[in-house]
Amino acid sequence: MRLDLNAVSVVLGGRPILDEVSLTVHSGQFVALAGPNGSGKSTLLRTIYRARRPDGGTVRVDGRDLWSVPAAETARHIGVLMQEQHTGFEFTVAETVALGRTPHLGLFDRLTSTDHEAIDDALNRANLTAFTHRRVGDLSGGERQRVLLARALAQQPSLLVLDEPTNHLDLRHQLDLLELVRDLGVTVVAALHSLDLAAAYADTAAVLKDGRLIAHGPPRDVLTPETIGTVFGVDATVHHEDGSTRFVLRPRCVCPDSCHWSCRARRRTEAGADAR
Repeated sequence: MRLDLNAVSVVLGGRPILDEVSLTVHSGQFVALAGPNGSGKSTLLRTIYRARRPDGGTVRVDGRDLWSVPAAETARHIGVLMQEQHTGFEFTVAETVALGRTPHLGLFDRLTSTDHEAIDDALNRANLTAFTHRRVGDLSGGERQRVLLARALAQQPSLLVLDEPTNHLDLRHQLDLLELVRDLGVTVVAALHSLDLAAAYADTAAVLKDGRLIAHGPPRDVLTPETIGTVFGVDATVHHEDGSTRFVLRPRCVCPDSCHWSCRARRRTEAGADAR
């Protein structure tokens, strides 16, 4: 599914949250949204999954205005995993994942063999087959996050929208989740705080600041020390080694007499090297 954002603007309480953001996401592409808190990432995602109608501009899926498409149809094709997504804690894992099939069912329809296959596949992909009969309320935060991902996978979407999907996950499960998402072959738009994960898994990085799209393109070209410094207000060193990218971030020194300890330590190291 192709996604086109054209001059999308959102105003809340008289304040612009998104300011004419334009971005194209090609079918099967993984785009990572990066930017500080309050930059507009979550609001942009809400415009994509129809939770917030833009005040200006258009959102198009496969060339069709999103808001002209019946809600039931978009629910079948757009899967969502939000930052704070609550579910019935009394439900079992299997029951919760089965809710992902709801958009494909009529009011009185029962689950078919096709639905059960999709549910089983989602549980397997999310490594939850051993949890099927456990109550969601008895799981850890990371396990619940995987359940919600499985629910989205059971939906079998063409476009997957993820808002900080690695929240609450340990390091291994962060990698497992993004490996899984990348290999699905569907279009993915994900807000990610970790620049390392964005560089490792995304085809394209889109960087937001104060509701504006500052840069977008291949992560190697976009996530530069200059852009990171401008957007996040930190000093960055970027290392490209063996096809991977690693970021070393430091608080930006603004006052030579009382700057952060890491800046003072770095200056002492540099002074010692100069003396030698």
